[in-house]
Amino acid sequence: MAVILNPATSVGRRPPHQWQHTRRVEVLDPADYPDVAAVGNNEMVALFELMTAGDLKPIPTTTFVAQQVLERSDLQRALRSHIEVLDDGLLVVAEEFGEFADVRRRIDLLCVDRHGQLVVVELKRTVDGGHMELQALRYAAMVSTMTFDQLVDTYERHLRRIASEDASNARARLAEFLEEAGAEDTHIDRRVRIILVSAGFDTQITTTVLWLNELYGLDIRCVRLTPYRVDDRLLLDVQQVIPLPEAEELMVRLRRKESAARAADGPDWTPYVIRTPAGSSEPLRKRRAVLAMVCALHESGVRAAEIQSVVSASRFLSVEGVLEGDELEEVLLDAHPQISEPRRWFLDEPIHEEGTTWVLTKMWGTNTVPTLDALLELAPNDGYGYQAGVSD
Repeated sequence: MAVILNPATSVGRRPPHQWQHTRRVEVLDPADYPDVAAVGNNEMVALFELMTAGDLKPIPTTTFVAQQVLERSDLQRALRSHIEVLDDGLLVVAEEFGEFADVRRRIDLLCVDRHGQLVVVELKRTVDGGHMELQALRYAAMVSTMTFDQLVDTYERHLRRIASEDASNARARLAEFLEEAGAEDTHIDRRVRIILVSAGFDTQITTTVLWLNELYGLDIRCVRLTPYRVDDRLLLDVQQVIPLPEAEELMVRLRRKESAARAADGPDWTPYVIRTPAGSSEPLRKRRAVLAMVCALHESGVRAAEIQSVVSASRFLSVEGVLEGDELEEVLLDAHPQISEPRRWFLDEPIHEEGTTWVLTKMWGTNTVPTLDALLELAPNDGYGYQAGVSD
């Protein structure tokens, strides 16, 4: 990926950069362009300008030092604002994170992905990467015990530091981002991903990263930043060099296979199959399993008030009227002001009974199995049950 760093001034300290996409062409003969920076495995990449006469004009590379681009106030700030250039599934939760006991070093950018894995981003503007892989490994170990609540506090401080209007809603924003991982019930994975970002990587770094990824199943990526100067514009070529994008999907499958034996020590992602006289459901996530059981019991004649008595009054709410959609949301929030996040309720799948509308919460977590057991006590016959399913 190539982007343009478009500074407001041509020299000196720069404000946050604006990024634009541009075209990249690979060099056919690296020997003809000795000024182009080599990276790790000595792969050479350059930009060319396509001339009107059909000719290609090479654009010479430069360095961040020569362009007075600073590591923290320029590159790091730009990546914080545009983390998608490294991975489009990340949320930045901290910058210069250093909440470690007796440790003065700081993580450049701390992120989380949608699976609940923390991601340490270590940045260098040098052409060899220094000892960044060793630093990142230490940081990964230090944050590996972070809980969801600790992550919320970290994210809230970050939002306040950058003067975001969403700081007071940090928990809700984080839960929404982690919806597929369980929202507020997300178990933050102890396996921490690492992204190393540098103008180049020497063979010591690349050898270490390849060894750790292949032999120990770590997820460490190397992303190279190559700057080019074109008139008053500074172009930045962003390329993932380890693992190669073409091999990344294979690497992911291998890591999943190798970590399967350790799954017993991780969070419980067990899906559930709900059994009713009408048949068995597909494997469902916890929240969907509870909803399926509640709906099946209600359809069999069990009263909504009886269901509420076993699942807790605060988890199965009612309002007067046969309501749907936006009207239901508005009336429900008026009747139950304690609801802060409507998206945590099955508003699109309400239950209607004798002029009353009932809505079930999505938030169950560790209460799933006890709730299913309690609901089965209301079943009219033995045709109801549940069992652990096999997820795709």
